[in-house]
This record gives sequence, structure tokens and C-alpha cells, in this order.
Amino acid sequence: MDGHRMTQGRDGDATTDRKPAFGADTAGVKRAAVIGAGAMGSGIAAQFANAGIPVDLIDIPGKDDRNGPAEAGIARQLTAGGFMAPQAADLVVPGNTEDHLDRVAGADWIVEAIIEDLDLKRDLYRRLEAHRRPGSTVSSNTSTLLRGTLVDGLPDGFDRDYVISHFFNPPRHMQLLEVVEGPNSDPASVQRAWDAGHRILGKTVVACRDTPGFIANRIGCYWIAMAVLEADRQGLTVEEADAVISAFGVPRTGVFGLLDLIGIDLIPLVWGSLIKSLPQDDGAHAFDLNASELSQKMQTAGRFGRKSGGGFYRKAEDKLREALDLTTHAYRPQHKAPDLPGNGRDLAALIAAGGKMGDYAWSVLRNLITYTASVAPEIGHDLPGIDTAVALGYGWREGPFRQADRVGVAEIVQRMKAEGSAVPALLDAAAGAGGFYEGDAPRIDLSGTPIARTDDTAPAAPAVLAGNSAARLEDAGDGLGILRVTTKMGVFAPDVFDAFESALSRTDLTALVLAPASPKALSAGADLASFMELAKDPAALDTFLSRGQSVFSALRTAPIPVVSAVRGLCLGGGCEMTLHSDRVVAHAEAKMGLPETRLGILPGWGGCTRLLARFSDSAADPGSIAARVMDTVLPGPVASSAMEARTLGLLRAEDEIVMHGDDVETVACQIARTMARDGYTAPGPAFLNVSGPAGLNAALASARAAHEEGRIDEATFQIAEDLAAVLTGGAKGAPAQPMAETAMHALERDAVLRMAARPETMDRMRQTLGR
Repeated sequence: MDGHRMTQGRDGDATTDRKPAFGADTAGVKRAAVIGAGAMGSGIAAQFANAGIPVDLIDIPGKDDRNGPAEAGIARQLTAGGFMAPQAADLVVPGNTEDHLDRVAGADWIVEAIIEDLDLKRDLYRRLEAHRRPGSTVSSNTSTLLRGTLVDGLPDGFDRDYVISHFFNPPRHMQLLEVVEGPNSDPASVQRAWDAGHRILGKTVVACRDTPGFIANRIGCYWIAMAVLEADRQGLTVEEADAVISAFGVPRTGVFGLLDLIGIDLIPLVWGSLIKSLPQDDGAHAFDLNASELSQKMQTAGRFGRKSGGGFYRKAEDKLREALDLTTHAYRPQHKAPDLPGNGRDLAALIAAGGKMGDYAWSVLRNLITYTASVAPEIGHDLPGIDTAVALGYGWREGPFRQADRVGVAEIVQRMKAEGSAVPALLDAAAGAGGFYEGDAPRIDLSGTPIARTDDTAPAAPAVLAGNSAARLEDAGDGLGILRVTTKMGVFAPDVFDAFESALSRTDLTALVLAPASPKALSAGADLASFMELAKDPAALDTFLSRGQSVFSALRTAPIPVVSAVRGLCLGGGCEMTLHSDRVVAHAEAKMGLPETRLGILPGWGGCTRLLARFSDSAADPGSIAARVMDTVLPGPVASSAMEARTLGLLRAEDEIVMHGDDVETVACQIARTMARDGYTAPGPAFLNVSGPAGLNAALASARAAHEEGRIDEATFQIAEDLAAVLTGGAKGAPAQPMAETAMHALERDAVLRMAARPETMDRMRQTLGR
């Protein structure tokens, strides 16, 4: 646990001193309330709690248990993984709308997430207005109702504080938050939703206009309907269509697979409602999915997708995948995906190739960009906002305008004109401007007017102070260096150590940040294939281990502060690196861990030693400390969140957790600069209390019991014995004589060399590599 405690007040009021996410205290929300404990409402409440913000979750009273529906919502999120760690649920206080609506008086942000019923929402708003604090932000998670309609007839004060806050499901993992304000909105209330949405909830916030479906669903629902109906019209199989659609940089489900996942039974509710809300001249009416023969047949047959056991795809009784024949409407064995140009990843090449697949790809792109360009001024405020909303809302690699740029806007317009297709004004203007974007900056606004560029429009890339094929050192100014491992997934190679040694030898740096080169990983540790090659030569492997220990020790004792910025994967040697840093700033969704024991070895770059030092307490018995490290390391843990990493001891209470991944490096640089400015003193050599051979049995107690009960096999128990020997100081360890960290490092190396020589260790590694 992280040392913070949680207490429950007499009236159900949650109080906590658990450390909130970094920046949460400046976002204007000290406490939240969510009304509606369904999948979305309970998920939103869980995300507030994940950031350390107390939240009331209120639903209608239950028959037997008045707080039952809210309690069920909390339980649902515990089961579904909505909480980043189980203890976060302690911050969610259940209640009901008859007994506890007055609790909203303490909330800075009240989120309504009840069913999409206009009258019920308005009635709730009138009741909320009697209890809420003036100036508190009130929002709705509606995805179908317009803001103007929802506040019609309500007091002016409510109108000023009210916004739409459209989350996507599941709220923990979907990064998009669409916000709609009104003509009379209080800027402070709107800003609170933006700030808290970003810093507390970890969302990328996009401003939308008050129009049906807002941005993501307006474009996304059109795209799904159009792509499905075009595939049916052009005679493609579902496998062919999904393969082509994947070339647009969308999830591997394609479009038919996505509809199966969403649920074909939701077509009347989602697509039917959206079509009814759009004017008759809107392009979506040309692809009315709900009214289509295909949709009607699917719903009549009860083929609702995954939830019903079959939609456009299904698993047969023999577990083999089947696909629906769109002509006969009978299931058949699923066909292999067709071979496409560029391995199905190059949309421009696919379109240029023509034929059945290329023509379908062209029609989808043409219709998508035509519709998006036509409605863009109505639904959004700028090009990046629209692209961001669609990409994040539907998991695309990039939004429609960027896709058009990648294919070539001028080529798209030229072909459309040659075919006699109408070209929207915005698309034509983009062609004349040389595309929608120049780098990250839009060339035109949504009226088609060119945007004047200045020399400082885009920030200059940081200067590179030094680098090699595996890492680079960037100049962040004021003496701060940023070191990035640029290998795939940040794996360590000899050139990486060269870069670390070079950076640490410089005299012009006042602080160092270890930052990821990609959002996917800070570092996944040592390259496993290379490790297996090194294991063939014990001397070479010993040198590799020794060098890693030396470099990481140098990080720990460097005369300047070293801060690790963790985003994505941080495993094995990458995690050991952070254990040697002065401070760590981790994205809430970072995956941290020491999985080495799963491979048959142990953390050999000082990881065991650092955990032993971290868990040490002058009043604690060294044997119990070794046992605690055993319990942490032996399962080969990989924390699924930064909060869980903190409970494992991989992060300390003073390390920071940030909710939005884009903030990780910024906060790490801020902390590093502050440490340097305030006067930094490097830690000296470390000495650790060890129990010696006398404490070996105590350290092995849990593993021995698991072995005797058959919960771990002989090979795993042997790993435990090696680990325990290191943690207790080996044969020369003595309780009365603290052991130097360098001596502990030697024990780590010897253990890894011994373990790597075992055939079963190599077998585990080969299985991991899939060989």
C-alpha cells in the first residue's frame, strides 16, 4: 500500500489523505458527484476515484437496499477493471436520489449520466438546482440530446453552469471527452470541465458545437453505415470489406466486426435516432443503416453480434470462425483476408491499384471526406479538433482530414471532378492550399480561409546534444537534458549504455530526465534474443550484467537529479532503471513490473538490491524485509496501472502519477528543474542490512509452502531459492554487518549466470519469443 489511509464518515462521507494525481489540486474539483450508476456513470465515478478525488455515486433507490443500484455500479467497475486498483473504490460513496441528493452541495462537478429521457433529465436538473452550490459545474453525458433542448425552461444560473460532457465507453480507457458549452455559459464553469477533464480524468478534451451526435458519433456513425452499405452494394464479402477498411488505420475489427462488437440491436436506437435528428439534406440520409434491407434482415434473424453469439461473424460449434454471406445470408467458413498492396497498410497504394478492393476503398474515402468536409463547419471549431475526436472516439490512427492529406488532397479532388462528383468548398479550399495541414498546423480554417503562418507557429525540435543508433540526449534548456532510448520498445543494447555513460559524464547538465521515445514504452528492458545469445558465453553475459549495474548505479549517485518519465511499458531492466532514479513521474495507465522470474532469472541490474533498500526499515527484521521483496519479485509482477505499481512498491509515495499521458514528460521536467534549483545532494554508497544464512528459511517460507501445496513447480521453487539467497546476503551475509551494495550486485550477477545456464530457463525464454 502507499501509506495513505481512507476513512468512512458516519453519513457516508468519504475522506482520504491518499495522494491525488499530480495537478488534480489545480483543476478546480476537490469532490465530484455522479448521478446514474449504470456502465457509464459508474465508470466515470471510478475514473474520478482513480485520480484520488472523492465522489458520490447516486442512483434511484433500490427496493430492498436503497443504495443497492449504486453499490452494484461500484461492484460492476471492480469486476470490469474500471478501477486502477481495488482500493480506489473506497473513494466512491454510494447513495440514492431520494435520501442523498443533498450531497451534491459539496461537489464542484456534478455529472448526470442517467437514461436518455429528456423529461427525466429536466426533472433531475430542477432537483439538483435546489441543492447544488451556485458556480458548481453541472454536465450531462448525453450522446443524443442537444444542450439547448436540455436546459430549455431551466433557471439562468443553471444554464450558465451547464455543459455537455460526452464520455466514451469504457470511461477509464477511452481518451476522448467532447464538451459542448452554450451561448450564455460561464467561462469558469466550462474551464473547470476542461481542466478537470484533462488533469483529473486524463481525457483529451475537444470542443463541439451543439449538433446531433456532436463530432465523433456524427462522423463515426456515418462512416460505419456508409462502409457497410457500400460493401453490400458493391458485392464485397465481409472479410474483403474489413481488410480494406483496416487500410484506413482503424482497429483490426474493420467495420463489420466493429458493428458486431457494438451490437446490431442498437442500430435502431443509435443510427435510427441520429437520422431522425438530421435535416433531410444531410448526406447521412443516403446511407440509412436502420432502414436498410441488410439491417432489417439481421435484426429479424436475431443476429445482433457478439452478444447474441453471431452477427456478421460467429464461432461455429467446432470453434472455427464463420462469416455471413451477404448474398445468401447463410454462414460459411471465414475466408482468409485478401492480399492488398502495402500489406493492407497503404491506403493510397490500395486506391491506386483499383479493382474490386481499390474501388471500394476509393468510394469509402470519397464519401467519408465529402461528408466530413460538408458538415465540419457545423459540428466543430477547427480541423485538429475534428480529426482528434474521430480518431480517439473510434480508435483510428488519424482523423479523416489527415487521411485525405496522406492520400493526396489534390488527387482526391481531381478524381472527384473527373467523375462528376460534387466537391465540398472546404475540400476544394484544402486542395488549393496544398492540403489540410502543414506538419501539425492546419493550413485553412473551417471556412476554407488560409491561416497565416509565422516562424514561431510550430515549436522548434529540441537540439540533440549527443546520440547514437540506440539513444539520444536532447537539450531542454536551462541545463536540463532529456535522454531517450530509441530502440524498438526502448530495449537495452550496448549502445544504450554508451549513451547513458556519455550523458552522465557531461558537466553542462544540471538535471536529467529519462523519457520515452514513443508513447508505447519507456523501456521493455533487455532484448531477450540478445540475452539468450549472451547466455551462451558466461563471460560475455557477466560483462553485460556488470555494465548495466554500473550504469544504473551511476544514475543513482549522479551529482545531478535524475527523474524517470514513465509512459507505456516499463518492464524488467526499464523498471530497474526507474528504481535507481531520484523521482518517477508515471502515467496512470503505465504498465510497470519485474517479470524476470517468469523467464527463470531475477532482476540483475540492481533491481533486487534497490527493492531491498527501499523496503528496509531500521526497526524491521532483515529477514522479514527479504520476505517482502520475495513476495514482490517472485510472481514476476506487472502492474496494470501506476496505482498498482505503488502498492507493489515499484513507485514510492513521493513519486507522481499523472492522468494524461501527454503530461508525463512535462511534469518530469518540471520536477527535475525544481530539484536542481532547490539544491540537490546526491546519495552516497548504500549499505544494506541482511539476515544471512540464518534468515534463509524465513525468506523462503511462502515459496516453500506454495511448493509443498503444489501451487508452484520445482523449477519455480529453485528460482525462489536463488532469489532468497541474494536477498539474505548469501553465504557471507551477517545481521551484524551491513553489506555494501556492490557486494549485493555481485550476488545478483552470480545468481543470473547460474540461472541462465539451466535448460528450463532457455525453454521459458524461447516460449516467450514464440520460437
